[in-house]
Amino acid sequence: MKRMLYSAKAAPYLFVLPFILTFGIFWAYPLVNSVIMSTQDILPGQVTSVGLANYERIVGDRLFWLAMGNSFRYMALTLLILIPLPLALAVLVNSRISSPRLTNIFKSALFVPALTSVVVAGIVFRLMFSETETALMNQILGVFGLEPERWLRNDGTALVALLLLATWRWAGVNMMYFLAGLQSIPEEYYEAAAIDGANAWQRFWHITVPGMKPTIVYVLVISVYGGLAMFLESFMIFGGNNSPQNIGLTIVGYLYRQGIEKNDLGYASAVGVVLLVVILAINLVQLGATGAFKKEATR
Repeated sequence: MKRMLYSAKAAPYLFVLPFILTFGIFWAYPLVNSVIMSTQDILPGQVTSVGLANYERIVGDRLFWLAMGNSFRYMALTLLILIPLPLALAVLVNSRISSPRLTNIFKSALFVPALTSVVVAGIVFRLMFSETETALMNQILGVFGLEPERWLRNDGTALVALLLLATWRWAGVNMMYFLAGLQSIPEEYYEAAAIDGANAWQRFWHITVPGMKPTIVYVLVISVYGGLAMFLESFMIFGGNNSPQNIGLTIVGYLYRQGIEKNDLGYASAVGVVLLVVILAINLVQLGATGAFKKEATR
């Protein structure tokens, strides 16, 4: 046994063993089990195989497509906000015009929201966007002479509340990713470009963006997953999983409704498998489009 522990051949396997066990127990096994459950009708004490009936049910399920549309809309809008905005903030923080002390305060102020509980943040935003005249957002409208708004009962205004929560919570995190990527770009590149007469925009487009490509791809991948997997934020803002006319129902919320609230675990598993396939397909397409696989193949 001692000889095996100190063996040069066995050492690599021992080092990767914790990851393999974690991957198998907490990812591979639940995934395989979910795929099996998606082909079953599961009742207390009774499991019946139904083949692809749950997937056929998804095709004609209007509420499933509504939830999927809500999630895709939320994901697309968060991508439009949470990639350009944090990138611009990272460039500003990384510039020489900002003092180190102010930079540290700014970074801390933007990162603190990520440490806040989603439950607490959701309750605070629900109070901010409530229908009463004393709610913060309605007080702001009152300053401009506008009538109070029923924020969480209209599709457009409810989406604004969700997007503001996402921006407040994740802009600082993405800024930190981009800041780390910016600091890995050699300063000599910018100095050489400035000597050649490149302006600030040209330096950003031809040096910063190419140098930040791996970071941008990473943030894009996690943002796609985060957008489609959003659930708790909507649950807390609407005070439950039953928003008016399902305007806040996400695909994960629909999975929760079917699996937990209605105890239809077989159908919920099918919804989860479809969601996993959709997320994988989107990320594989965008990784292929950005050349990530080609880059790995040429190493």
